[in-house]
Amino acid sequence: MAQAVSTLCNTTQLFVLFFFSGLLSHDLYPSCPYSLLRPGVGVCSQLLDRLRAANKWFGASIPFFVCELKAVAAYKRGFFCGDTSITYPYIESEAIPNSMLIAGGIMITGLTIAVGECCRVRFIGVHSRAFVRNLYVSCLYKELGSFLFGCCVGQSLTNMAKLSVGRLRPHFLTVCNVTYASLNCVPGTYISDVVCKNETSLDEKIVEEARKSFFSGHSSFAMYTMLYLAFYLQARLSWRGARLLRPLLQFMLVMLAVYTGFSRISDYHHHPTDVLTGFLQGGLTAYWVAFYISSMFKTSCPGMSPTTLSLESPLSSQQTVC
Repeated sequence: MAQAVSTLCNTTQLFVLFFFSGLLSHDLYPSCPYSLLRPGVGVCSQLLDRLRAANKWFGASIPFFVCELKAVAAYKRGFFCGDTSITYPYIESEAIPNSMLIAGGIMITGLTIAVGECCRVRFIGVHSRAFVRNLYVSCLYKELGSFLFGCCVGQSLTNMAKLSVGRLRPHFLTVCNVTYASLNCVPGTYISDVVCKNETSLDEKIVEEARKSFFSGHSSFAMYTMLYLAFYLQARLSWRGARLLRPLLQFMLVMLAVYTGFSRISDYHHHPTDVLTGFLQGGLTAYWVAFYISSMFKTSCPGMSPTTLSLESPLSSQQTVC
């Protein structure tokens, strides 16, 4: 009963945090970007608009940082005696560690977007009525900001699921340092609680992480960053020689994300369903941010100067200026 109450409290806290962050990140603006200089709007109002827009990042990051700071405990889920899915060995050396995942995902996508936007401003002649007169800063702020906002949303959803579900990783019994023989249990019976034989505080942290299998943060983050970059290439890489280069690059990016997720299965850190769910969450987040948050696929708003675009891309008529 106490465990059920604790689970209900943890889940309630997570959804309250996410709802609160949604209020902070609520978009108060119409289809045109908030950086347009609207007639009759003073400098103070424009600065207030930018503070509200900054709340997108802050609000979407609240659940992520709360979970990372261990403010909400993970749900302690039990298991059935004889369940072989949680008896795999613990592999300390990961094929793709967290540092490589984060650095690679953000640097590859971020640098590509930065170079792409700078080239648009330099060679295409983009015009803007943004409050920030520097075209480079304006374009980078909007495109990189949308990408980072999606990162915050995706990782917040991932951590919420990990703490709320509390699914055991495939190597749980190994890091817990127990066996079914030592538990002296009857096969098929449900074990609601188990005392792990940990010797150090590091072992306790590993056991805590072993309760966060669903869903895979590696697969969701990799799919989001790589698929978002594939969408960006579809919108921006529109020159004549990119008809075959663009789909080749997009295929390589998606395959890189798929490999990242599959490596989590071979490392015994996630179940196959954890990885598939992570792919789905990352893909949906990338689609949502690319088509509904970012301006890369939106038509030009009234009052914006048209830009010279190539007619080779089927989406070139929908590309915008900053």
